[in-house]
Amino acid sequence: MRNLIYIALLLFQINFGQQALQNSGNIQIHDQGQIGFHIDLINNGTFNENLGLAGFYNSDNSLKISGTKTPRFFDMDIAVDDNLFLEINTEVSNGLYYIIGDIITPRTNSEISLDYLSNSFFVSEDDFRLTDGYAAITGNNSFTFPIGDDNKLRPLIIPTQNISSKFKAAYFNEDPNFPSTFLQSFNTNNSEVIISKISNEEFWDFNGTNKTLVTLTWDQESQIPLLTNDLLNLRVVGWSKAENKWLDLGNTNVTGDLNNGTISSFQFTPNDFEIITFGSLIGSDGLVVYNGISPNNDGVNETFIIEGIDLFKNELKIFNRWGRVVYDAVDYKNTFNGVSNKKIIGSQGDRLPVGTYFYILQLTEDNKTYSGWIYINY
Repeated sequence: MRNLIYIALLLFQINFGQQALQNSGNIQIHDQGQIGFHIDLINNGTFNENLGLAGFYNSDNSLKISGTKTPRFFDMDIAVDDNLFLEINTEVSNGLYYIIGDIITPRTNSEISLDYLSNSFFVSEDDFRLTDGYAAITGNNSFTFPIGDDNKLRPLIIPTQNISSKFKAAYFNEDPNFPSTFLQSFNTNNSEVIISKISNEEFWDFNGTNKTLVTLTWDQESQIPLLTNDLLNLRVVGWSKAENKWLDLGNTNVTGDLNNGTISSFQFTPNDFEIITFGSLIGSDGLVVYNGISPNNDGVNETFIIEGIDLFKNELKIFNRWGRVVYDAVDYKNTFNGVSNKKIIGSQGDRLPVGTYFYILQLTEDNKTYSGWIYINY
């Protein structure tokens, strides 16, 4: 305790009468040392070789960290009733303890974040003690981002990485159609055809240059039943920067129920996507069949297309007007171009005559059967 009092008095004597501690030189907290900040910190000097504890405490006012140089703390206590605001990047190399209040970073500037370094950790996060804005992690260990918005903790989780990587994330409790801090909107009706619905309740901004899978969390306010009643149909979806629409990012694992749970994506590169959220795939009742094909190499209607068929185990049979099978396939992939694969029609590989044909499609795992017609023209 004597060391703590000495350090605090020395610092305040240097800045007597000011509302902030301004560091323009070189401050270092030694091993087992402690320093308590009850006023703002303006760091324009060296403050990144610390081993002890830096605590930010204020029960009456908010505090902020600003300046031109990034401070790096070994351990941090946060007990600020009206929140600690970061105006510059702030690094944690060991442990951060959420005691009272949030750590808030500017959502309009994703470059400013609370940065956890390799092997660092945090404790005591909840709906009222979290990072409101951007948090980052550098390293290769699995990490749960303690991020949230509007007094709601909504973690994003990444697994162990093969190489040391940096990822950054923020949670937004708002409709992606009308984001408050982005320069563009993300139309939830603009997606690849296999996606049925996209959440308009929330989204995450997730950044990084290395491929990873990601796990998102939901609660009752996420309104998952509005997307699907079958968690196997739930997906992580992302707004593609290249295609300017929502793409399916997969479902490699799902836990929980419709009110609380987690879903994991397949691997993707975060920087290829503006934001990510929840979506659902079309069910079997949402299959779209295009009945006309004209395989004449003009690039239009070249094959028999069933949108969404790649999501289902299936068997397809196509018949001529006399009921003979002229084409069949297991796990059909939208490849039928008017050419028979059955020897009953002359020789296998013959182009079928112009006319109307009939199909039977079975979804083998769903125990559903569909039938209809196809018209072939050249």
